[in-house]
Amino acid sequence: MNKRNLPPKYSTRSQQQSREHDTQGSQSYVIAGTTSRMRREIAAAQLSPKSLREHVNAGANALHNLQQAMRMRLRTRKREEKLLPIQQPTLHDRDPYSAIAIKQTRYPELSRTNNAKMKENEGHGFELWKPPLARRSRVRAVEIATCRNAGRIFFFYSLVCFVLLSKSFSSSSSLVHHLCSPSEAFALLQFKQPFEIYNESSWLCYGGQTSFPKTMSWNESTDCCTWDGVTCDMLMGHVIGLDLSCSKLNGTIHQNSSLFQLHHLQTLNLAFNFFNWSVIPSDIGRLTDLRHLNLSGSSFSSKIPTEISYLSNLVSLDLSFSWCELDQKTFETLLQNLTNLEVVSLSTVSISSPIPMNMSSSLRYVDLEATNLLGVFTESFFLLPKLEKLKLGNNDLRGVLPKIKPSNTLLELDIANTGVYGKLPESIGTFNSLNYLNLERCNFSGSIPHSLGNLTKIRELNFGGNHFTGHIPSTISKLMQLTSLDLSSNSLSGDIPNAFSNFPKLVKLDLSKNIFTGPFPSSILSLGSLQSLDLSSNSLSGSLPSNASMLQKLAYMDLSHNSLNGTIPSWVFNIPPYEYLKLDHNRFSRLDVADKLKTNPAVKVLDLSHNQLSGPVLRSLENLVNLFNLDLSSNNISDNVGIEIFMTMQRLDYLDLSYNPLSWKSSNITFPSLRVLLLSSCELKDFPYLLRNLKKLQILDLSNNKIHGPIPNWFSRMRWDSLQYLNVSLNSLTGHLEQLHQYDLRILDFKFNFLQGPIPSSICNLSSLEFLDLSRNNFSESIPNCFGSMAELLVLDLRKNNFSGSLPPLCTRSTSLTTIILNSNQFEGHVPVSLLNCHRLEVLDVGNNAINDTFPAWLGTLQMLQVLIFKSNRFHGPLSPCQTKFCFPMLRIFDISLNEFSGSLHAKVFDNFKSMTKLDGSDKGEIKYMELHNVGIYDIMYKDSVRLVIKGQDIELERITTIMTAIDLSSNHFEGVIPKTLKDLGSLWLLNLSHNNLRGDIPTELGQLNMLEVLDLSWNRLTGNIPRELTRLNFLAVLNLSQNRLVGPIPQGLQFNTFSNDSYVGNLDLCGLPLSKQCGMSDPSHVPQPFESEEEEEDESYFASGFTWESVVIGYSCGLVVGTVVWSFMFKAGKPKWFVEFFEGIIPNKNRRPKKRAQRRRP
Repeated sequence: MNKRNLPPKYSTRSQQQSREHDTQGSQSYVIAGTTSRMRREIAAAQLSPKSLREHVNAGANALHNLQQAMRMRLRTRKREEKLLPIQQPTLHDRDPYSAIAIKQTRYPELSRTNNAKMKENEGHGFELWKPPLARRSRVRAVEIATCRNAGRIFFFYSLVCFVLLSKSFSSSSSLVHHLCSPSEAFALLQFKQPFEIYNESSWLCYGGQTSFPKTMSWNESTDCCTWDGVTCDMLMGHVIGLDLSCSKLNGTIHQNSSLFQLHHLQTLNLAFNFFNWSVIPSDIGRLTDLRHLNLSGSSFSSKIPTEISYLSNLVSLDLSFSWCELDQKTFETLLQNLTNLEVVSLSTVSISSPIPMNMSSSLRYVDLEATNLLGVFTESFFLLPKLEKLKLGNNDLRGVLPKIKPSNTLLELDIANTGVYGKLPESIGTFNSLNYLNLERCNFSGSIPHSLGNLTKIRELNFGGNHFTGHIPSTISKLMQLTSLDLSSNSLSGDIPNAFSNFPKLVKLDLSKNIFTGPFPSSILSLGSLQSLDLSSNSLSGSLPSNASMLQKLAYMDLSHNSLNGTIPSWVFNIPPYEYLKLDHNRFSRLDVADKLKTNPAVKVLDLSHNQLSGPVLRSLENLVNLFNLDLSSNNISDNVGIEIFMTMQRLDYLDLSYNPLSWKSSNITFPSLRVLLLSSCELKDFPYLLRNLKKLQILDLSNNKIHGPIPNWFSRMRWDSLQYLNVSLNSLTGHLEQLHQYDLRILDFKFNFLQGPIPSSICNLSSLEFLDLSRNNFSESIPNCFGSMAELLVLDLRKNNFSGSLPPLCTRSTSLTTIILNSNQFEGHVPVSLLNCHRLEVLDVGNNAINDTFPAWLGTLQMLQVLIFKSNRFHGPLSPCQTKFCFPMLRIFDISLNEFSGSLHAKVFDNFKSMTKLDGSDKGEIKYMELHNVGIYDIMYKDSVRLVIKGQDIELERITTIMTAIDLSSNHFEGVIPKTLKDLGSLWLLNLSHNNLRGDIPTELGQLNMLEVLDLSWNRLTGNIPRELTRLNFLAVLNLSQNRLVGPIPQGLQFNTFSNDSYVGNLDLCGLPLSKQCGMSDPSHVPQPFESEEEEEDESYFASGFTWESVVIGYSCGLVVGTVVWSFMFKAGKPKWFVEFFEGIIPNKNRRPKKRAQRRRP
């Protein structure tokens, strides 16, 4: 038979010899493994002399039998001429630290005789790779090496027998020899000594690991190889592995730690302990044999030592969740020069470097999530031939996703929350082995590529939070292995396709926040494995299907914020595992139940709010006995029932019935678990009596009802130990606010009532108070001084009351105050200097009071101040600029109108308003509001509001946007010219300089205020032309230049074409539309306005400012009578002579003047 034509499972004799050569090597591995196991058993147990002898005898017998078998094989090998089948021995689930691996390391000659190389077999562990055919001349050498190996093994066994037997028959037979090196055992005990055991130190431990103090079992009386977390080399006794992960260690690893004396360490795992944010010691570079290093989640900090990059034998490195820093050079060295490195996890390590261009080809797993990677997203990682998992999410990477070369190795790809943009390339479909793809919260746009259908092994697919448009591609139906699909927060449109019926394994489906239209997709009803369904915030319409028998595993369903209507079918409530159901913000009108829903103990969260439900809805829900959260607000529920209807829901924690016209009956029922009760706008007329029994109540909202009269005594005396939120605003409460006993209150809101008298002193005991709103009542007297020392207080709103006296010393120490509104009271005196301690202050409104002070420029040191309102007080003096470098850097609204400020407008005042020079969020086109979220518990939002004068009307703006920037200096005594530096306030929205004494021309630079919407310069003494540059103000909606001395034509174009005569009235020398006066035609009846000197005009203004029409009439009458009497007396007496002669000379002249004037009028 020709050698080339041999069947694949047969070989010639020479091939057989080579196979024997390999088989012989594998036998040596088996012998070594057996020896190691015996060693391990003997070291781990204290055996008696009899047991030791039994082990020795068994080992000797095994060795003798092995030698006999080897001799027999050598004798018969030369006679074998026939063809024998080749068998490739495999090793499954080999322990990398077993005696086999150690044998290869400690005795390389045995490995060389085997001459085999391990090759990873896909899905089948490891397999011995066959070498080339050996020459016949080497057969004898192999036989000699085999016998030599057997001799060495026999010698080793003899030595073991001698040691064990001598130990067993010694006088101290109770003592056992420790396999562990004494010096390394001592080093471990030294390493353990400075640490304490705290349960909280391993709270991050996850992944099924159980945290327990492993070092507690360490003591010098036992072999360190038997200690928890310690692995030894069973031949030489060296410590080669230390696993103290999740060991509750608390302390610091110092630079000279004895840990670094364990020079034979191959594995070091200290993950999930607490090392006090200490630095990773640089001596870790001394552990040159390290192959696996894990320091994740152990509270290290500062810079990662460069010495880690010297560990050339590293196979895996995990420093994730350590909050350390890694410099660019060390980062590049790790990925480029460590040629054995296969696994690297640096998640949350601050790298702040670009992606290296070249990386080690051995990398299989790379996790660089949240590491502050910078620069352009390159294709470097996609060129790695062995790459299986790549995680680059939560970084500042930019650019488009590069064209991807086909890969059969990549299993997971995560680039979520990066700056990668553009279209998703069709080449994404070439990752044939991909089973996880996460592109969430990137900036991808365009349509979803059809090649996605080629990813037939994909299990999890997340494209949420992008800008994908168009329809879902039909090829998605090929993804039969999908278990999770997230396409939420995009701009996908059209009907939801029926392709989902092809996903038998789908567990999670999220298509929320798109613009899908059409009916509820019926294909979803066939997904028998579906557990979570979210179609919220779309434009789905029509009614829900009447039957959904296949959805038997559904636990979460959110169909909120759609246009679904009709009847809610009963299956929605009857699916057994249902826990979470949201149907709010739709148009449902009724429930499909004859009387009551079936009892379903699984439903825990039910939200039917903002629908059109009417009728006896509450009775229908009576059997949902395990409800935890129930929201029926904003419907038309009018059940004439008592609170007893919820008697079966003893686990109810959250109940919201707001905005329903309930006919509520009083009751004494108890809710043992209720923490949140929201009854706003329910037309209640009294405080519900059931409140007496709600012992665990944390949030109570009775706002906007018809509750009237004084607050009941029982309500004031209630001691809700857990109450944090109390809102009784927008009612008709009268009388005094009694002493409060809810000492855990964080939010207290009584605005829009008729309460009077002083603020109760018990408010000073509310040490946790964050929000206090007593505005729009009739409270009087002074404000308690304790407000200045309430450390947690964020918002203090006392506007529109009758408080008087001086402003209290707010912020006597550093506090959390962000908003102080004391508008429309009767405060007087000075602005308290203690406000300098309000370092977080954002809003200060003391307008409409009687404060008499100069401008407190020292407030400019409050770096967070955004709104400053002093309007309608008695402030006086100049508006002085700050002396500090950073003054009012965040100021957005500046209103000092209706005061007595004087002097010129200094240009440096406006130079400080840096926040008005740029538009917040302009790069994203966002409009944000000045709000406080999560004040107290749950998501409770406080909206800052302000009153501004717009076109002569005092308008309250309920929400202040961060793009709303305003300067109002009207109704003061400012003089001089308008500063040209105003042009730098590029985001200015309103500018009001009216009712002052400003002179000169209107600066042409005002045309650069591109965001300006309101400009009022009326009632000044401005001259010159209206600058044509003002027509560039595209957003200008209100313009008032009236009552000035402007001349010339009115500019035309854009917004100027929309303004009426009112914008220019009082400027007699203006012409052009919208005025009736045409330019170029003089008016003979018009006399040009004379220009007076500044001193004369000021004197005239001052002299005339105190006159009224009554005083003029009285003065004229008195002067006429007195003048006539004096004149007649002087003429009769003829004295003084000069006066009589002068007066007699005037009369003839007056008689001649009309003749001259008449002559001038003649043609």
